[in-house]
Amino acid sequence: MNKIYESVSETVADIPDNAVVAIGGFFTCGNPGTLIDALAVHGAKKLTLITQSMGVGNWEINHLLENKQVSKAICNYPFYRSASKISLFEKMLRNGDVECEVSPMGTFIERLRAAGAGIPAFYTPTGVGTVVAKGKETRVFNGSEYLLEEALKPDFALIHAYKADPMGNIIFRKTAQNYNPEMAKAATVAIAEVEEIVETGDLDPDCIHLPGIYVQRIVRVPRKDVVISIDD
Repeated sequence: MNKIYESVSETVADIPDNAVVAIGGFFTCGNPGTLIDALAVHGAKKLTLITQSMGVGNWEINHLLENKQVSKAICNYPFYRSASKISLFEKMLRNGDVECEVSPMGTFIERLRAAGAGIPAFYTPTGVGTVVAKGKETRVFNGSEYLLEEALKPDFALIHAYKADPMGNIIFRKTAQNYNPEMAKAATVAIAEVEEIVETGDLDPDCIHLPGIYVQRIVRVPRKDVVISIDD
């Protein structure tokens, strides 16, 4: 089965309005910037984004915000670390133009992992007694209180990878792996932009990070040069 698409725009062409879209990466590292730009051109509206940060480091997300394509974000890091600098997403949130659900990093990745494993919810101690617990069911186990957190299952996942073969088997480069594999596993449709596509059988099976069964579409993109910063 050949999962290679000829153009980036073709890979995102069927993402509809109101879709839930997971976007991989940790700031610029492993960020699928080319796919994000293609989604901005595509123009789907009222999107819910599941991502580590909202335009802080992964600045391409600002294109979606400028187009008013985003209605909600589920993320770890919505704003700049300094109160002296205000991001576009923060401005929109304060104006009531978007919604935001902040999820602690460990809980965030476990919600995605659970979705990929077919687990609808789980209990965690993280967030007990904080604003994170607002409106959530709690339960006591062995004398300690836990929150019930629901799995995060996106309709689409946009990820960046180092190498892939036509079957969709993927290798990530070092820390660019971050959230990408779990987002792909959780999503109904995983779309991967990759720097290099090799022949089927060329990847060492012991080195494959994400098996092709979890990836529906791949497209080759040039490697980007980025400034290592979370303030851009």
